[in-house]
This record gives sequence, C-alpha cells and structure tokens, in this order.
Amino acid sequence: MNKITPTSTPGEARCPAQSTQDIIAKDKVGAPDWVRSESYEYMGSEDIPTERYIDPAYAKAEYERLWTRTWQFACREEHIPEVGDYHVYDLGPYSFIITRVGENDIRAYFNACLHRGTKLRASNTEGRASEFQCSFHGWSWNIDGTNKSITCPWDFPHVDAAKLNLPEARVETLGGFVWINMDKDAPTLAEYLGPEALAHMTAWKLENRYIALHVQKRIPANWKLTIEAFQEAYHVIITHPQVAVSNADANSQYDVYGEHVDRFISPLGVLSPHLEGKYNEQDILDQFTVGDAGVLEGNRLEVGNSTARQVMADMFRGMFEKSANTDLSDVSDSEMLDCFSYTIFPNTFLFPGISLPMVYRFRPDPKDHRGCIYEVMFLRPAPKDGERPTPAEPIILEQDQSFKEAEGMDPGFGAILDQDTDNLFLQQEGLEASAKHGLTLGNYQEIRIRHFEKAVDKYLAMPPKKP
Repeated sequence: MNKITPTSTPGEARCPAQSTQDIIAKDKVGAPDWVRSESYEYMGSEDIPTERYIDPAYAKAEYERLWTRTWQFACREEHIPEVGDYHVYDLGPYSFIITRVGENDIRAYFNACLHRGTKLRASNTEGRASEFQCSFHGWSWNIDGTNKSITCPWDFPHVDAAKLNLPEARVETLGGFVWINMDKDAPTLAEYLGPEALAHMTAWKLENRYIALHVQKRIPANWKLTIEAFQEAYHVIITHPQVAVSNADANSQYDVYGEHVDRFISPLGVLSPHLEGKYNEQDILDQFTVGDAGVLEGNRLEVGNSTARQVMADMFRGMFEKSANTDLSDVSDSEMLDCFSYTIFPNTFLFPGISLPMVYRFRPDPKDHRGCIYEVMFLRPAPKDGERPTPAEPIILEQDQSFKEAEGMDPGFGAILDQDTDNLFLQQEGLEASAKHGLTLGNYQEIRIRHFEKAVDKYLAMPPKKP
C-alpha cells in the first residue's frame, strides 16, 4: 500500500483492493443509478500555489470575482415557512435578508437601508416581519421590497419612492434549500449544477428532511483549506485511525461533474485496505464508531451467513425508521450506511446518506483571511405523520471548544470533527512557514481538491464584478 507504483498513464492508478462499486454490488438491497455511476477525470499533476491560502489580496479578489458570481446555500425553506418569515445570511462583507413573500415567492434583499446604509436586520437573526424598518432613521420597506415610508419625505423631493425598491439577489430553490446568486447574468442553478448532478440531487428528495442539529464554529484556517480537509478520505488512516477498521478509505470512489460539483463515496462496514488481514468481520462490527457510536455493541455475526456491513445496514434501517417515524424499506444498503460527500461549489457539502445525513457550509471570516466559519447541519428524515419539526437553532462553539460539547452531537463523530479541524491550524501555519510554495496532490484520491481549485481559478481570472 505504501510503495509508489508508476503507471503508463497519469490518473489511471487505483487502490489494488476491491473497489467501491465491488463493495456496493454485494449489498442485499441494491443501490440506485446515482450511486452506481462513476465520473472521474484526470486534471493534471501540477502543484497548487500556496498564495491562495495565505495572501490577503487573494481573499479580496475572491470577494470581488468569485462570491459575487456563484450560487450559495443561504437557508432551508423550513427556516421561512410562512409569509413574512425571514432569515439573514451573511457572506464576508455581504448580507442578505431571505424572506418569503408568497407561498412560492422567496426573495433575497441586500441587507442595507437605501438611506445611509444601516443593516435592516442584524446578522445571525431570523423572525417574522410585516415590514423592514431601519433602526436609525425609520425608513421602511414592505416585505415585497417596495418602499413603505420615508421619514420626513418633504426633505427628499429628489427621491422617487416608487423606484426605491430594495435591490435583490437571484433566488432558486432545490431540495428544500434556498440558493442565492448576486450575479443577474449567472446561469440558472440547473445549468450551474449540470444535468447529472441535478438528477442526483433530485433523486435524494432532501426537501423531505429537516435540520435536527446545527453546530457552528470558527476555524483558524483559510476557507479553502478547511473545505479541502473534507474532500478526500486519504487522511483517514492517520487522522482517524479509530474508524479505519470499518471504513474503506483508500478504495473510496471519486467523481467530478461539470465545473461546480464533485463527490466521493466512502463505503462503511468494510475494512480499510491499509489493515488487510489484521481484523475479521466481527472486529469490523465491534469497532464501528462513525456517528451514533455504540449502537452496534453486542451484536454477533451469524457464522458463515452474514457480513459486518450487512448487519450494520439492517440495524441502521430499523433504528432510523423507529427514531424518525418513517419508512426506509426502499432505501438501499449503501444509502443507509455509506458516506456520500458532494461539494457544490463554492462552499456547500451535501451528504445525502441516512447514517451521515449532513450539510457542511464554509464561509470566509470577513475580518481575517486566515479563518473561516464552519457549519455542520444534520438533516434527518421528516416524520411520515404529524407536524414537521422546526429547524434546530445553531449552537455556536468557541474556537477552543470541542465539537463533542455541542448538545446533541454524537461524541464519536464530534471527536472525528475535532481531529479534522485540529489539523487545519497546523496546515495554515505550515504553509506560511514552508519553503515549498505549492501543494502536491494525488491524481485520484485528491481529485476533488484539484477540481475545486480549478473552479476557483476560473472565477479569479474574471474581472471584478459588483453586486
């Protein structure tokens, strides 16, 4: 596993163990087409320049060229279920009021008074409003963005209130998510995602989920470094040795879809190729610790008639059906167990599986290019009857707090997040101290990073664009 084996064609090398598709093909409840597809593309072997992670001028260019042109997940529809509900989304220096104006009418207003620029709603707030009134001088707007009133209108004969609508970003919805884009000339969300990725996202029916847990924490590393820490399973054997016994890390599958979407599938319930011959199927079952740790303790395999992976899939199906009061009988074993990680460029990760049903969102720290805001949200299936649960309020951790301290966080998974983010401080400082001015990537296991940075390059090559 640790010897370099050159191949005649770069990008062709794969882990010599069984593939992800080999593993999934043996499951009792078969996987859908979106799971069984493959879409890898070799994208070169050049180093990635380190300046993009450490140069404040680079971060400034991102705000001017990248963030103003890309589709971003701003909130869930469940955050604003009724007319007049609003949710504030901030991205660096930009801020938006996301509000429901009608049953099928959601808008995103630039969060600034058109008098002297005061925010109409404070950051990290949400609620219900019949108007958006400035707390400074009282100018106000209706929820449809039209001007409602100007204090002392006699002093503003030069202002046409009929033309004083709040500026808007573009809004689209998909999978229960509200997406916004500051660029009026940008492609539609469907065009941005591409047909294959769009078909995957539609198949997941994430609109039938709700946010059961939401944790936020500042990470002392550039937003791109933080994203890239989660784009490969190459680090698992060293960073997360406690999960390697039940995680097919080195034989995870990597795919890219168009310019803005990529993924990996990391199968669970099978032994890491790094540990071949050191553990048996019962060991895999006994040492399973990824999320909901301990639920499989005490379970024994039927001799010669079952695998750890199958026992896990069956156990998880029953456990989640009971806890969510829903029917998962038609959900494949792979969807029950495996880690599916999709990056939607620039800053959203979607994990559509059942055992790790997560969303990650990464936002640059507007005050420090060496930091970012990292959010973890767990999307559980909505109950099949009764009221839909309201989305969980964000739990905001201090930078030195463990993810395990967040109420409702599985301790085993919290420890994994700590291991991931503890590496990032060392990486950020290491890049700044390094005499080597580039990151060297693997052709296969780190293709998502190269794909991601290729998209960054595309937008940074464009001229600045004001919202």
